[in-house]
Amino acid sequence: MKKLFIITGELSGDRHAADVVRELKKINPDIEIEAVGGQNLAQAGAKLYCDHSKMSAVGFNFKIIYNHLMLGRKIAKYLKDEFKPDMVLMVDYGGFNLNLSKLLSKYNIKIFYYIPPQIWASRKWRLNTVKKCINKVLTIFPFEKEMYEKIGVDVEFVGHPLLAEIPEKKDKTQFYNENNLDNTKKLVSIFPGSRVFEIKNLLELFLKSARIIKEKNPDVQYALAQAPNIKDELIMPIIEKYSDLNIKVLKNKNYELLSVSDALILASGTVALEAAIYNTPMIISYRGPWILYFIYRLVRCINRVCLPNIIMDKDIVPELLQADADKNKIADCIDKILNNEKYKFEMINSLKNVKQNLSYECAFQKTAQIIANSI
Repeated sequence: MKKLFIITGELSGDRHAADVVRELKKINPDIEIEAVGGQNLAQAGAKLYCDHSKMSAVGFNFKIIYNHLMLGRKIAKYLKDEFKPDMVLMVDYGGFNLNLSKLLSKYNIKIFYYIPPQIWASRKWRLNTVKKCINKVLTIFPFEKEMYEKIGVDVEFVGHPLLAEIPEKKDKTQFYNENNLDNTKKLVSIFPGSRVFEIKNLLELFLKSARIIKEKNPDVQYALAQAPNIKDELIMPIIEKYSDLNIKVLKNKNYELLSVSDALILASGTVALEAAIYNTPMIISYRGPWILYFIYRLVRCINRVCLPNIIMDKDIVPELLQADADKNKIADCIDKILNNEKYKFEMINSLKNVKQNLSYECAFQKTAQIIANSI
């Protein structure tokens, strides 16, 4: 019986890995799969070695670092002495997985990496670890393939999993009616992020921008996407200060909002790529503590942060970062989307090209087949 061990660290990795597991079970029903993961992997048929819920903490904290080191050593020992897998599949979560790969490679355990860390964006020196410790990289962005090939890494572009996972565009009239939105008004949706520090740094900034936009565009209405992990008591006191905007707060309706909005104000992240797949015009804005921003500037390898811009290697979506994360600048960019048809049309056309560059292959099916063939 073939054995596979999967390592994820966050909800998104858990979901992507679960899709691969379901496909693998179709190809080889007898394959034994254990994982560091969450509910999605467990439901897909993987036996959880441990739950990854405590791994997704963010920040520089010695307790977090120590716990990660201890867990990595525990996993390595278990794989070497007990489970003895034919392959380890690492999924995203680069800091933990790359460090663990150094241990596992010493034991000659075959390692494949699906959704590798974004080394092209920062800390490019981590390429050395990939070259030494990872047997094969399964990339989700086309430009990553060339980067890995240049240094002699076995790599294959499998396509982006979002293309298979993202639901069809929601019917706008139906969505408006279901959520008490006005069909006669344009909709600007706000996505302030899914982490507490993002809410604290971005939400009020975005709402101040919304107030300025409203002054110029009285026919605009607002919706705010509340991440399921963000508690009401964190955001509602801030929302109440802007009661004049009559913001509709919606939970678990991100995809619907991304697909039906006229314009989006987004914190940087995967949400920009999701919006691009729906061809919805947007702006990206982000700010945090200046010390962290200076560190980011030191380790970054590219000048762009928005995935649609990175994929197309040109400025499609406005990026307003740190000092440029200004309420007036954000308002001006959204106003341009709402009122300049030529500008809006050009952005939508460019976003269509983003989707085409991500491949129409089913990423998890291709990944599962490659794994099945390799073990």
